[in-house]
Formats: sequence, C-alpha cells, structure tokens
Amino acid sequence: MASFNRLILALFFMALSFSGMNVGLAARHLLQLPFLPTIPNFPTIPLPPLPFIPTTPPLTTPSLPTPPGTLPSPPSSPSIPQPALPPAPTVTPPPIPSVPSIPTIPSIPFTPPSSK
Repeated sequence: MASFNRLILALFFMALSFSGMNVGLAARHLLQLPFLPTIPNFPTIPLPPLPFIPTTPPLTTPSLPTPPGTLPSPPSSPSIPQPALPPAPTVTPPPIPSVPSIPTIPSIPFTPPSSK
C-alpha cells in the first residue's frame, strides 16, 4: 500500500512538472505575438440619478427600570477549617560530576617539500 501511495505521489509530481512546461511554452507564444490594435474609446453614457432615500426619525433608547428598594445581601458562606499540613521534605541535589579533561594530541612536525 505504501508503494502505491509513492507511485501516486510520483505521478502527481510528473504531471505537475509537465504542466509547468506547457505554461512556459504558452507564455513564449504570447510574447511572440504581433502587437494587437488598441481598443477604441467608447462614448460615456450618462448615469441615471440615484434613488431617493427617505430620512427616518432618530431612534430613542428606552431607560432600564430600577429595582424597587434595596436588594438583599447574599448569604454568608460557611467557614472551611484549614487542615494542618506536614512540613515539606527538603531535597538536596546530587553533586555535579566534574567534566573529564580531554587529552591533547601531540603535534607532528611537518616540513613542506622544497620545490625545485
């Protein structure tokens, strides 16, 4: 099944590349066309007048009714006892290991061959 999906994907990319060649060929043909004659100017036609939009009276917003008297206060919530928590354990991090040193590679003396 995976090979079938790869085949379909490969065919899609092939079709995509061939369609790009046709687009390039069409663009080349368009560039090689002789100059076309210009379009003549058409006379302008007068536009009809816009329709009349009647004016409407301004809208008024109604006022909100006020509640009668004062609102009762909400009931008080019962107090929740706070549990006693044990002390938090202390955590000591492990010691960080030291980074080993990299040994140095001795340099090999090299003299370039003399050119004659």
